[in-house]
Amino acid sequence: MIDPYDILGIARTASEDEIKAAFKRWAKATHPDAGGAVEEFVRGQKSAELLLDPLRRKVFDATGFDPTLADPADLQGALVIEKLINDVVLDERAPGSFDLVALMQARLADDARKARRHIREMDRHIARVAGHLERLGIRPTTDPLGHMLRTRVEVMRSMNLESEKQITALERARKMLDAYVYSVDMPEEKAGTERRQAKTISDR
Repeated sequence: MIDPYDILGIARTASEDEIKAAFKRWAKATHPDAGGAVEEFVRGQKSAELLLDPLRRKVFDATGFDPTLADPADLQGALVIEKLINDVVLDERAPGSFDLVALMQARLADDARKARRHIREMDRHIARVAGHLERLGIRPTTDPLGHMLRTRVEVMRSMNLESEKQITALERARKMLDAYVYSVDMPEEKAGTERRQAKTISDR
């Protein structure tokens, strides 16, 4: 995540006037008319806009995210985690009776494993269809059968691309969860076993 405070070189407690002053300094150094790079100038501009908006700043301070400044990969990871929150809400077990973070990590790892299995399955189908196409002689002037087979291959390749994007988002979500430690109310020996099991699942 791009940190607007770091970009503008100000403290997280900076006032509105301090934010405006920091952006003026940034603009003077990065404005394209002064020989600066457009991308750098825009980063500072977006940072100032975020911090000058009380609601967006409050959300950023609480979550570390803002759609305008977020690294696309981090944003996808956050969206994946958001989908797990409903499971957390519906889980009626008492807080501390299980490792919430390890459970989420295990579910993400399981989803990634399923996506990889799906890719392998699609690859096998694609290879078989390609073999059929190589052996298919064309007698008529048109080729409806070949067209249908090639179209199916294109669909399966598109599905694989989506699965690869899903895996990337799942892996980013897992890395984001690595920053957390969850306190579990159980004997240390059992807690250690659960952590090892979760790590084994996530490493597969």
